[in-house]
This record gives sequence, structure tokens and C-alpha cells, in this order.
Amino acid sequence: MNLVLLDQNDFVDHETVVLKGRRLEHLLSVNKVREKDSLVCGLLNGKIGTGIVKKQTGGFLEMRVKLDQEPPKPLPLTLVLALPRPKMLKRIIEAVTTLGVKHIYLINSWRVEKSFWQSPLLNMDELRKYMVLGLEQSRDTILPRISLNRFFTKFVREDLPSISKESLRLAAHPKAGRICPSGVNRETTLVIGPEGGFIDMEMETLTEQGFLSCHIGPRILRVETAVTFLISRLFI
Repeated sequence: MNLVLLDQNDFVDHETVVLKGRRLEHLLSVNKVREKDSLVCGLLNGKIGTGIVKKQTGGFLEMRVKLDQEPPKPLPLTLVLALPRPKMLKRIIEAVTTLGVKHIYLINSWRVEKSFWQSPLLNMDELRKYMVLGLEQSRDTILPRISLNRFFTKFVREDLPSISKESLRLAAHPKAGRICPSGVNRETTLVIGPEGGFIDMEMETLTEQGFLSCHIGPRILRVETAVTFLISRLFI
């Protein structure tokens, strides 16, 4: 745990927090914390700072905290992702949160299995667990915003134009005629389809909205690999 992520319920006064449960177990078993240790802490959706362990037992850990630093800047990327299978989605959400993505739109596609939309993972409390793991890993505090969109054409034609306004519009597609640009380092809206890519009609709909199709080479990657590869390529 690279950052102890706090919420308001942890505070017993304005500068003292008490931790129990998962975070306590991790700090004791993995971080091996002891009294007087200094830890990096951050308030959910707030500032980052340090915490000094004042008391530690098997049942709770008490820290005195000072939060006076801003979290890292978010990545200037809006990610639009065809809903992957649930096990893969867990890893993707944690990974893109670690990389600083703050706006995530999960969308439908012809190749997305209908059963994926019935997964209990799509409950926001469940998704939040993996976002929190990503924040703890990357020493960030700002939760991403995730939106679920089950109607592809409606979303692309009615919502995506305003979402992607004044950004570089890219759609990753294995059959595209151009390689994905690298090192753009500017506001970007990136659309990534399911494994096998979007069908032709879906790509035509994206193209109508100003999205440039691009590929990342001759290899067909798993979605979770493609997502991190594309983000790393766009933001060097």
C-alpha cells in the first residue's frame, strides 16, 4: 500500500484517524507498521500528506495526520471502452485508475455479450473497490467517474460529441489504415472496442463523429493489454 486512503468516517477529530478492517490488516501484515512510523496518507477526493502512527494494536491503528499537498494531475484522457468480460474489467479499472484516467465510459457493442451487463461487478460500489486499489497504488486520491451506456448508437451520436469536444478523437481498431500516434500529451478521447474490434457499422458511426481509426501493429492484443499499451503510447 503506497498510500493510506482515508475518508471522513475515519476521523475522530480534525487531525486524528482510526483505521480498522482491510487497511489495518494490510498495514500490519505487509507494511509492518509500528508506532511512530510515518505513512503517506490522502483524503478521498482531497489532499495528500503524512500520518504518524500514535497507537497500534491488533484491533485498530491510530494516526495523527497532516494533509497539505495536492494529488497528482489527472491524465488528459477520456476513455470510452466496450464492456469487457467482468474478470478483465476488474484489472482494467484498477490499471487505468493507477495511470490517472478520471473519465471512463463503458459502452455496448455488437460483440459485447449481453450477459456482461448482468454482472454484479457493474454495481458502482463494486467498481469503487478496484478504483480504490488503483489510487492506493499510485498515491492518488481522486476517484474516476464511470458511466454505463447500453445503447451504442445513441451514445455515440448524442453524447460522445459533447464529451469529446475540443479533444483529439481516436478509435482503436485492428483493421485501421494508420498507426496510433504517440506522445500526443493533450486532451484526448480514446474509444476502444471489444476483442476483435468494432463491426464496420459501429466504426462508420464513430467516423461520422470525427473519430480517427488507428491500430497498434499487426498483433491482436487482449483488451486489458491494449488499453495500457495505448495509454502509454499516447502519453509518454
